[in-house]
Amino acid sequence: MPDHNKVTACVDHSRFADYVTDYGAWAAQRMGTLLDLLHVLDRHPETAASSSDHSGAIGLGAQDDLLQELAESERQTLLSARERGRTLLARLRQRALDAGATEVDIRQRLGELTQTLVEQAPAIGLLVLGRRGASAERSGRDIGRHVEAIVRALHIPILTVTDAFTPPQRVLIAYDGGSMTRRAVEWVGAQPLLAGLDITVCMASTPSAQTEKALDWARQTLQSRGMTAQVLARAGDPESVISAVLKEQNIDLLIMGAYSHSPVRKLLLGSKTADLLRASTIPTLLLR
Repeated sequence: MPDHNKVTACVDHSRFADYVTDYGAWAAQRMGTLLDLLHVLDRHPETAASSSDHSGAIGLGAQDDLLQELAESERQTLLSARERGRTLLARLRQRALDAGATEVDIRQRLGELTQTLVEQAPAIGLLVLGRRGASAERSGRDIGRHVEAIVRALHIPILTVTDAFTPPQRVLIAYDGGSMTRRAVEWVGAQPLLAGLDITVCMASTPSAQTEKALDWARQTLQSRGMTAQVLARAGDPESVISAVLKEQNIDLLIMGAYSHSPVRKLLLGSKTADLLRASTIPTLLLR
């Protein structure tokens, strides 16, 4: 089974790890590739300080003893985290196999998540991660702190999930006729991931000859790859239009460009993309 186009699922100790694993197993089966479950341990030496004397007002020689104590505390913390990680990965590997994944690898790395993924990206055909992880659960953030950084750093398809697994049957492509969403249509047509599913291509645009031409291109591109898609245009802002269509058609999977044009350049994700991610609870595939 090829590993150069593998599905990599990022898992942690949040409740989203099960959902990420389920979607990863589904994607790996449809793409005919292996599933790689990745758990990355962040190292935080500052959390290992547990000595009874932290004042700095210590006698000669005691500073070395304190440093050794802190180093040992950090080592024990790391060993404990590694063991918890191995237990997590073993459980999720069995979950993926039970879900029908043919081949499942597990890996645990020490370091920073985004940098680890950048190093692994050439072998990844699809990345699956929770839209919120353990840190976001604690902080109440709508989008986990890693998601925006990962989307910015990687030029690979990223499937973000938030809820329990439902096998996708109805797919919506948020389309604006621009180069990014045209690449998204081409990617969908070239992949076995979505073959045989009900696909709708939607433009938030007032119907016009230009809109019709853009939608015809999307429909013909997918048809040339043996896929059938309906197309529609609806006036309104993208967030409102897409949100309405998601509900009306009971969409299971949203596909959209990772970025949209925004005057607020400091945003990592385009403003429309970020708004849709926050508003939607269905899995969203981000393409660049």
